[in-house]
Amino acid sequence: MSDQDEAWFDEAAGPLVRPYAVTGGRTRSDQFGLELITLVVALPSVAEAASLPPEYAKIVRLCQRPMSVAEVAALIDLPLPVIKVLLSDLIEQNYVIFRRAAPMSEAPNQHVLQAVLDGIRKL
Repeated sequence: MSDQDEAWFDEAAGPLVRPYAVTGGRTRSDQFGLELITLVVALPSVAEAASLPPEYAKIVRLCQRPMSVAEVAALIDLPLPVIKVLLSDLIEQNYVIFRRAAPMSEAPNQHVLQAVLDGIRKL
């Protein structure tokens, strides 16, 4: 075998692990309804998560402060669906908790907003 045959990939390409391999072949996890703006935060310390697989441990390290699912995906550099699967696993195992944004139907009505504005103007 020549050297040319052995070097069939580019070193700058990074690891050759496909995203579905990271999630064990799972592609969807809508169990918790995680959205881009859903906030997640890790419960255990970084030391407690050291025994987790690398991707999970990295998420726990990053989520020591609340951050959105979109931020996690950007910082871990994995596709959003993969991050959602990994976060769902961590939520099920009580390593991470989450908080969804309030639906638009639960937003304050115009009367409440007007009362707040009037109160601020009186200050």
